[in-house]
Amino acid sequence: MIPPRNYPPRRPRVRENVNEAIRVREVRAVFPDGSVEIMPTLAAVRKAQDMGLDLILIAPTAEPPVAKAMDYGQWQYENKKKQHEAKKKQHVIQVKELKFRPNTDDHDYEFKKNHAIRFLSEGNRVKAVVQFRGREIAHVDLGKKLLLRFAADLSGHGLVEGQPRLEGRNAHVLISPVKATTAPKDKPKEPGKDPTVH
Repeated sequence: MIPPRNYPPRRPRVRENVNEAIRVREVRAVFPDGSVEIMPTLAAVRKAQDMGLDLILIAPTAEPPVAKAMDYGQWQYENKKKQHEAKKKQHVIQVKELKFRPNTDDHDYEFKKNHAIRFLSEGNRVKAVVQFRGREIAHVDLGKKLLLRFAADLSGHGLVEGQPRLEGRNAHVLISPVKATTAPKDKPKEPGKDPTVH
């Protein structure tokens, strides 16, 4: 028979910066009716609880720290919503890898170049890799030429990060997207019309 394990008792989760857990002597308390008072923390907690609310520390670094009387569950929900919105707006840059051989034909090259243009326009980085198999390693110069040609063809869409590098049986080059900074073009004037005359 296996003896029962003695797990330590679970501690109840303490809500940080809420009600009695606020560790400052006084706060600038903000209440739902718009009133703002600098008062002892315990008095502010009591006042918030009399209203059926919690006192939440929202700006701990302010002088004095700012605490707001509101529903804790509602505050958590709003915080999660803000974080979710911020994540949605955030764009994660990925590195898209395109593989070539030293003797890649023109059709395959063009196909992969178009893919690279699409990846760069989406804001991702492109890693072009030339793989050498067997005796192809004797023709490293062909692979480097291919990578330099590829980088030159993408010069309007991306910036090359360094020169092509050889690692083992692969040569590669990394290309980052160019941020578009197009200035608004002036509208062409219609012949016979003076823009100053209305």
